[in-house]
Amino acid sequence: MEWIADPSAGAWLRERLDDEWDSMHVVVPRGYAAYARVLHPAAVRSLPDRPVPTGEEWERMPDGERERLFGLLRDEPATWAEAAAAFGSVRHPLAQWQRIVRTPEGSDWHQRVSPDGREFTAPEEGRLAPEALAVVAGHLAAHTTTPDAGAAALWEGWGDLLGHLGHEPSRAFLTFSDEPAHERVLGRSFRDSFNNVFRKPTWQEGILSREISEAPRLELPGRGYVLFSASATDFADPGWVLRAPWRDRPAEEHGFPPSAHSPSILWPADRAWVMVSEIDFDSTIVAGSPELIAALCADPCLEALPISEGAALTWDSDEANR
Repeated sequence: MEWIADPSAGAWLRERLDDEWDSMHVVVPRGYAAYARVLHPAAVRSLPDRPVPTGEEWERMPDGERERLFGLLRDEPATWAEAAAAFGSVRHPLAQWQRIVRTPEGSDWHQRVSPDGREFTAPEEGRLAPEALAVVAGHLAAHTTTPDAGAAALWEGWGDLLGHLGHEPSRAFLTFSDEPAHERVLGRSFRDSFNNVFRKPTWQEGILSREISEAPRLELPGRGYVLFSASATDFADPGWVLRAPWRDRPAEEHGFPPSAHSPSILWPADRAWVMVSEIDFDSTIVAGSPELIAALCADPCLEALPISEGAALTWDSDEANR
């Protein structure tokens, strides 16, 4: 996997995209025979034999009881079908999470407690977990004549990805110490931010190099992307994270486990399919042949549903759960 300096390698996508958010095709190319929506997994938290306490209930609890219950909490992956069953809603191809979990207007849909007392956390948007991506990529590799050649596009807006000229770093890793001298330096660094307006901007490092950070992007409607050569075969192994040029090594230096953003867009050299993990979608869309879509939807390791060309995936498109 290597950086592609010339963004015109992805220009063909622009010809197949719409300019307005009337359907998914502002980010998903038209012209394919079939489409699938791979639902990102949610999470569920439960306690044996009792509902998960609300925030106020946790606060009123004696410390000993709170600690005991925290030790019993179980956090597990949850499917949309499981959430729909818990909330009495319907999982269907155009379902929207906030309606699946029966969110009242104006309420937070990211965490909702079901009638049976379990707490559901919304799926992650814009990212496909490495393990799920590996499953999808296995099917993608089997439905192209170029399984070892293609391109991956990463959305430029991830806050840690690109460096920039400025006063503030792309992100900060805060560490604390019992050493008074260290704390004085840390405190001074926060106070000095008020003087940044008088300083000359300096280069603030991101995951990617300055050369890549300052280079032209693949510009699609409302989005800019950095391109890398990559194939379905590259991602068919969950260990792709360790080989990705955009692996988050700065975070690793601060004690975090290896990680890398999943591709926002992935396609093979023969353009037999396109995979899109749009940053505002809680699902990944695959466009390709009917055989590929059938294989994805039949895989028990995925929660994937066929959708039609022109499908809308906006918040108000879930008419079945209104």
